[in-house]
Amino acid sequence: MSTEAPEAPAPEEPRRGTLRSSKGRYADPLFKWAVAACGTIVLVLLALMVIRTTSEAWPVFVKEGFFGFLTGEQWQSGNSRTEITGTYGAWPFIYGTLVTSAIAIAIALPLAIMVAFYLTHLAPRRIAKPLSYTVELLAAVPSVIFGLWGLHWFLPNVLRPFFEFLESVLGWFFLFEGPIRGVGYLSAGIVLAIMILPIMTAIIREVIAVHPIDQRMAAYALGSTRWEVLRKVVLPASFSGIVAAAMLGLGRALGETIAVLMLIGGSQSWSTSLFGTGSSMASHIAATFGEATPESRTALMAIGVALFLVTMIVNILARVIVWRLGRMTGDAAV
Repeated sequence: MSTEAPEAPAPEEPRRGTLRSSKGRYADPLFKWAVAACGTIVLVLLALMVIRTTSEAWPVFVKEGFFGFLTGEQWQSGNSRTEITGTYGAWPFIYGTLVTSAIAIAIALPLAIMVAFYLTHLAPRRIAKPLSYTVELLAAVPSVIFGLWGLHWFLPNVLRPFFEFLESVLGWFFLFEGPIRGVGYLSAGIVLAIMILPIMTAIIREVIAVHPIDQRMAAYALGSTRWEVLRKVVLPASFSGIVAAAMLGLGRALGETIAVLMLIGGSQSWSTSLFGTGSSMASHIAATFGEATPESRTALMAIGVALFLVTMIVNILARVIVWRLGRMTGDAAV
């Protein structure tokens, strides 16, 4: 029997190409500080933007009052360089933004869900891929192209006959009262729906595609039809992703400018009829900022603050809805 002690293992030498040194790992702290700096930069930029815009718009809020500015219905620009002499109310533009965005989401969300279901579960493989690429290609089309196409072809050939039919059938209801001018809230909302459809479809399709196949097979084994599997298994499990896609589409609809500017009519008043003309906040800023007086530019800055506020409130409400429904359904991803 040998009485020699076993040799101690030699210390491990650092491998070439790694960041390990005799003083220990330093890549992790460097990475931590780098990503923290990137996150901080985003917050600082957002804070600077809000503070600068609000300070520029402050004289208008002092003259009109914050809630008076949001709910006011008259917009009469002044020409002074040193004080606020006009009357500024942003409600017609807030109303136009909310109505066109609501129309866009109401049309685009069910379409995006159905297209995503078709691409992931029903379409043959040789059709699904080309169709997916075509849908995603729509997201790369500039908004000015959507606006020109909508104004010069889609509106006179498709939308106007459809509006005349709606007015003849539902003209007794205040949302569809005439006269029909062509451009208006409904025209802008429908074109916005076409614009936000690709990004919503792409996200919902990815969410549905990663749904566990075991759950679907179990439902089929219990005798469920394909419709029942999609409605009772896949759709509830994909709810949080669908809401996220809707939020992203809504964010683009709230901030869209050029296409809405071409199709909403450019009026500074508001109407309860969807055939009426108006303006959104972003389109009004784009249409008038170039020729605005110093006083009017201050008022347009106030509209920018209102747009930021509306966008923030809509996103907070959406997050609250997702959170509450996530607690009810036990969705841990929410």
